[in-house]
Amino acid sequence: MPILNAGQHFATNRYHDRHFGKEAAKILPGEYFVANDGMLLVTVLGSCIAACIRDPVVGIGGMNHFMLPDDGVKGTVAASARYGTYAMELLINHLLKLGAKRERLEAKLFGGGAVMASLASSNVGVRNAAFALDFLATEGIPVIAKDLLESYPRKVYYFTDSGRVLVKKLNRVHNDTLYSREATYKASLAKAPVAGDVELFV
Repeated sequence: MPILNAGQHFATNRYHDRHFGKEAAKILPGEYFVANDGMLLVTVLGSCIAACIRDPVVGIGGMNHFMLPDDGVKGTVAASARYGTYAMELLINHLLKLGAKRERLEAKLFGGGAVMASLASSNVGVRNAAFALDFLATEGIPVIAKDLLESYPRKVYYFTDSGRVLVKKLNRVHNDTLYSREATYKASLAKAPVAGDVELFV
């Protein structure tokens, strides 16, 4: 099975974080990033989920940022879960491509907050969190830390070499950029075709 091409989903917004003194990448909705050189990965989450997965032996880690589309039908998750599956497989396959070993992978999960009125009624955050937990359990990847659900946005800092995570709870009132970004992402999911089936690289 060939490794997936990162294509448009691989985050390209890189910068130097002066506070932590590290090279960093900002992960936007629908993106992911993998590093084997000790980078800092940063994202801001509302209803979306970020999975931080790494091989602690070799210090290769990555993060994705995804949301299941709202298909408008309560209890129907089979088709929409393919988006989450695709996001997780892109991340895991890239980790393995850089030298991580599948049996050593461990995960930390964040997000799924009920922070957007337009998404709260369909429990998108709850569905996102449940999907991520179920996916990782099925794949045998242990979740060693998580901060999920509640009603606040989060800013997540993930250090790929050590696996350290810092989570900052954000003030909802001053987070219009997050709401706009997630609303735009949600709209794009509704218009896009369902991501195709992708097998995990073994």
